[in-house]
Amino acid sequence: MSVTGRERDRLTVPQGIAALSLDAMASVAYGPEAIVLVLAVAGTHGLGFTLPVTAAIVVLLIGLTVSYRQVIAAFPNGGGAYAVARAHLGRRVSLVAAASLVIDYVLNVAVSVSAGVAALTSAFPGLYPERVGLCVVVLALITGVNLYGVAESAKALIVPTVVFVVAVFTVIAVGLLRAHPATEPAHVARATETVGVLLLLKAFASGCAALTGVEAIANAVPTFRTPRVRRAQRTEVALGALLGAMLIGLALLIQRWHVAPSSTKTLLAQLTDGALGHHLGFYVVQFATMALLALAANTSFGGMPVLASLLARDHHVPHVFGLRADRQVYRHGVLVLAGAALVLLIGAQGDTQALVPVFAIGVFIGFTISQIGMVRHWRAERGPGWHGRAVLNGAGAVLTAAATVIELIAKFGEGGWLVFVAVAVLVVAFESVHRTYERIGRALHVGEVPGPPQERHSLVVVPVGAVNLLTREAIGAALSLGDEVRAVTVVHPEDTDAPSAEQVREEWESWHPNVPLTVLTSRTRSLTRPIVDHLRALAAEDEHDELVVLIPEMHLPRPWHRLLQNQRGAVLDRALRRYTDAVICRLRFRIDIPR
Repeated sequence: MSVTGRERDRLTVPQGIAALSLDAMASVAYGPEAIVLVLAVAGTHGLGFTLPVTAAIVVLLIGLTVSYRQVIAAFPNGGGAYAVARAHLGRRVSLVAAASLVIDYVLNVAVSVSAGVAALTSAFPGLYPERVGLCVVVLALITGVNLYGVAESAKALIVPTVVFVVAVFTVIAVGLLRAHPATEPAHVARATETVGVLLLLKAFASGCAALTGVEAIANAVPTFRTPRVRRAQRTEVALGALLGAMLIGLALLIQRWHVAPSSTKTLLAQLTDGALGHHLGFYVVQFATMALLALAANTSFGGMPVLASLLARDHHVPHVFGLRADRQVYRHGVLVLAGAALVLLIGAQGDTQALVPVFAIGVFIGFTISQIGMVRHWRAERGPGWHGRAVLNGAGAVLTAAATVIELIAKFGEGGWLVFVAVAVLVVAFESVHRTYERIGRALHVGEVPGPPQERHSLVVVPVGAVNLLTREAIGAALSLGDEVRAVTVVHPEDTDAPSAEQVREEWESWHPNVPLTVLTSRTRSLTRPIVDHLRALAAEDEHDELVVLIPEMHLPRPWHRLLQNQRGAVLDRALRRYTDAVICRLRFRIDIPR
């Protein structure tokens, strides 16, 4: 079947995995390590629980995959946790979900870019002083690709995604076939704690960082090709299967070789060294990991602009976020996401560890809200098998809520409290925008049938500078707009190089446009004050129903030409809107510049 029109700019299943799943895929580089870092304090005995803890996380992953597969079907317009909460938990809860997801998206971009640059500077230590600049360059590249089009960005990411997945499964397969590791990994030191429920819960919560990004596909269903729901569901299942298999495989290797954290080498690097040896394969895996970590930011660029467009539809953010540019790109959402991530990267000086403490908290708030909302959804729908689905989502809600609480407690002192503050600030901002749109709607009498239009006697005033082509076009346009047209200009008597009032009048009369010209003088060289005073005087005469000011401007063909303009139209526009009640029209007339 041929793909034409806008569908060509949307995602297939492989492109969806590349565009929306890199965050989750890349988490295998730090998720298992987060588990081992916690369990290692209990020595070799503690590391023995790596597989059970990972299995529990994979069970949660399966639940989330099934849940979000249902979310995709129930909410095909995207939005994920926000859409679910909006429908079943109320507007304010949905705003909490949206705020938490926005925070997670921004943090994911910052963490992914800084982690990718950190992998690069680890391989080439001489680049470490330039890490902030490198972060900015990587962020700019990813932003540029996403501005070009979501499908185009996905095509660019398919190859590194395939290389990374194949590399990780190669490490797992070769490692499991080996009787002993090719390079001996780091081993755990003496135990400082015993294995208890709290330690296991903390390891579980830390390892849940591997689940960030699972919700991105459900948030971005509209970016898929038709049939959108089916393609998005297949992508969600494929992500869950790949991520679960990689996590279990790496956990088997960790437990088999009793791999402990190292201060000089990541856990994945140790497993790669043990499976493939310190040869070409080792560097392929490392560079693939570095590339995927840096590119994992693309998940946020696929999800957040769609979420912002839904918030714009519901009047919680400016409506401009709902506009699509060419190639189906929500350009304003992409730019705001990139700007927020840039602020974090510069503020943290490109240090991943400064950002990690607050990472993943927001997404687990969204997970929990989504699961609770889906329980309400099944209870309201009561279709075949709804009890089982509700139980599954209820169990997922308990697990994600527990993980959220544990993460908040464990990370509160490390900056986790900032998530609370940021969520509150965003919710207040969303509510403020919504109230403003409501007031605008009441002012416009939206939803009411207006009375019949009334003809008004209008006076059109045209500020002019000199007799030229722009003035002719402006006067012509004004004559078609109003019942009466007058021109006005400002002269400066103290400026000996400028034409005098008499010279301006003579030039105007010699042109003879059949439109009167009022010449105002300004000894302070002000352009706006004399015109404002003149318009106030005209309004006080009360001879016209409406006063219209038509400000003519040139539209020059090239951007650098526009930099040469004096911007008098913009200055006059601001002054007139602030100090008068006139209707302001800024008309741009195209001016062709001869070569």
